[in-house]
Amino acid sequence: MARAPQPPKAPPAPKAPAAPQPPLKATVSHWWTSGGESAAVRVFAEAFNKAGGLWIDQAIAGADNSRAATVNRIVGGNAPMIAQFNTSKQFRDIVDQGMLNNIDDVAAAGNWDNVLAKPIIDVIKVNGHYYAAPVNIHMPAWFFYSKAAFAKAGIKGEPKSWEEFIAALDKLKKAGIIPLGFGGQVWQEKILFDAVFALVGGPELYMKIYRDRDYAAVNSEAFRQVLIKFRSLRNYIDPGSPGRNWNDATAMVVTGRAGVQIMGDWAKGEFSAAGQVAGKDFGCFAGFGPKSPYLVAGDAFVFPKSAKPQIVKAQKLFATVVTSPGPQADFAVKKGSIPIRPDVDTSKMDLCAKQGIEIMKDRSRQLPNPEMLLEPDLVGSLQDVLTNFWNRNQTPEQAQKNFIQAMKDQTW
Repeated sequence: MARAPQPPKAPPAPKAPAAPQPPLKATVSHWWTSGGESAAVRVFAEAFNKAGGLWIDQAIAGADNSRAATVNRIVGGNAPMIAQFNTSKQFRDIVDQGMLNNIDDVAAAGNWDNVLAKPIIDVIKVNGHYYAAPVNIHMPAWFFYSKAAFAKAGIKGEPKSWEEFIAALDKLKKAGIIPLGFGGQVWQEKILFDAVFALVGGPELYMKIYRDRDYAAVNSEAFRQVLIKFRSLRNYIDPGSPGRNWNDATAMVVTGRAGVQIMGDWAKGEFSAAGQVAGKDFGCFAGFGPKSPYLVAGDAFVFPKSAKPQIVKAQKLFATVVTSPGPQADFAVKKGSIPIRPDVDTSKMDLCAKQGIEIMKDRSRQLPNPEMLLEPDLVGSLQDVLTNFWNRNQTPEQAQKNFIQAMKDQTW
């Protein structure tokens, strides 16, 4: 008997489309509130949101205020998911107290051990674990100068030694131009000192004192000469410098009222805002000669402790995005810094940034800034010592004694 035909099988019911995954929310605490800084941080926010995150901005003006608020919130159990610190020892205490998540898998995926500069690794990697995502490299001791002022003073080229630099300042003074545009604030005095220390004292003495806390090195004639040369720069500032903001000092160079400013690369934003172009209207150099040390500083984000899977995912997504080549390149252009990694598109970067990137390829020139080597309290104490020496009639020998005493007071 013939088998009766079977009715055709009904097609399978279409699967319901998967529900879209909600974005990974992340509260981000930072202190980037100025115009240029806000434009830069938007680069990261947009990249994070595009990658599946939801950036919830919690900006607090002022680095000290922002860091203090973050620590208070962590201790109080109301921590932001992600928080800004400088690439320094500022967050070491909360690492030691077990208050941060590590991002080791992000670092491994990004090959950070081989990509990042050693001074950065040394502060963000603690006991074998990565606890912060670095986002930029700032060099706090750039020399910015007015091309017009140099031409008026008859200065033919960039100084290649301390002696040539002083000669250039003398020529500016003779031409009726304020040689050194300077803001007399404690932190600016410290930046000026560290520039002189690194360039005149040299990396070996610098590391003996800042890293090794070598009292004999502090008492040395070489360090005494650093102090003398540092204070000799007072001869080239104007009477209005005390209390002046750094950007107002930059404006003096922008207008040609002053010849030179020694300041971090964030000062480039002031030149850009005035429509000036590096290499045309203003010049920049990172030291004297092809082997001068390059101070490494910057910003990083940490990840307060949480076991909640969505928070951990958001933290790792953030760390991955902000350290990726594309966002790194775009952020650096806006921020005035250079990227943390060498494999980025530099076509939109200015002359100064390209110089910095080229210098960073030579690891022998990378020198950690003092905040990478010293605890925050000691940094503050040494700033006080230096501002007293700069502003009062102290002998170099007294400053040497005070330097050692500050170190002893902060030794636990």
